[in-house]
Amino acid sequence: MSTHASGPGPSTRGTRQFGPYTVVTRLDTGISKQTPVPEHRFIARSADGDRTVLLSAPLATVDAQRFMSEADASRYLLGSWVLPAAELAPPGERPWHACPYVPALPLPIAVALHGGPLPERTVSALAIALAENLAVMHGQNLTHAGLCPSAVLIAADGPRLTCFGAVRAAAPDGATRQEAAGLDPGSLPPEQAAGGLPRPLGDVYALGATLAYAATGYTTPEREELPPALRSLVSRCLSRDPAHRPQLSDFIGELTGGSQPDTPAGFAPPSRAEAFLGPGWLPARLIAAIVHQSASVLAAEVRLPAPTQAPVPASWPPGGAPSPAPVPHPSR
Repeated sequence: MSTHASGPGPSTRGTRQFGPYTVVTRLDTGISKQTPVPEHRFIARSADGDRTVLLSAPLATVDAQRFMSEADASRYLLGSWVLPAAELAPPGERPWHACPYVPALPLPIAVALHGGPLPERTVSALAIALAENLAVMHGQNLTHAGLCPSAVLIAADGPRLTCFGAVRAAAPDGATRQEAAGLDPGSLPPEQAAGGLPRPLGDVYALGATLAYAATGYTTPEREELPPALRSLVSRCLSRDPAHRPQLSDFIGELTGGSQPDTPAGFAPPSRAEAFLGPGWLPARLIAAIVHQSASVLAAEVRLPAPTQAPVPASWPPGGAPSPAPVPHPSR
């Protein structure tokens, strides 16, 4: 675990340098101010130009130690549709963490670029992939505790979960979180808003809210606004009583018709989502936007920082951490 001093994170206003990385652009430029984002997110590049990363830093109101603790815990997350931290800021530096760059759009930007709710096929594929990855996390005895529309990135081959632990980083358990900065009130499970310990069924609530947003543009739509194929399932996810929310295994089974996943290659977990994420799962406009982002980042010229620190050893792998991984946390 990192040992940054406790207290609100420093402001990132005007910051272009985080450790060995120089900011290329903000990831969330274009998201409405009415759509909360739990952390500052950037696309950044190493001084030698060899590594491009998605880099996150805490909001000014977030406790830096809690933020770094959640980032540390995320390094052990498994699954095909999650972006765990691969590198953490060294003790004593301003807090940040990074993972290898994947060309992707935050879900709110994808909805805006599409001009409204996403197609039912897209939302269904998104639902299966996110539910499968949450199930993997819960099997690790971990909860995401941060799922919301802005926490989901849309890549060409499927979604990616980010913002792990945002609920815990925003406020400690026992403190109300209804107005915590960066948390989307429509995606925040009622029990967690009241200060309760994040539990797996809270992730199910947040999943329902996120899918409702993808399908309607709102996290708390009227039942009739939801697509018929998702109406019952999403409505049950959004039950205020956790006991009335579906188990993820049932959720996945209903959406896939009980089909069995293909035999995985190597040690990868079996996945039903692969069959739903083939060509055509994303509208062409979003594919074009993802390609445009990738080309723009590749072409960006980054002004190198003054040589005030030792160069990053070339032997580190892309996005790799410079120190051995610590012993993982127990579940929360």
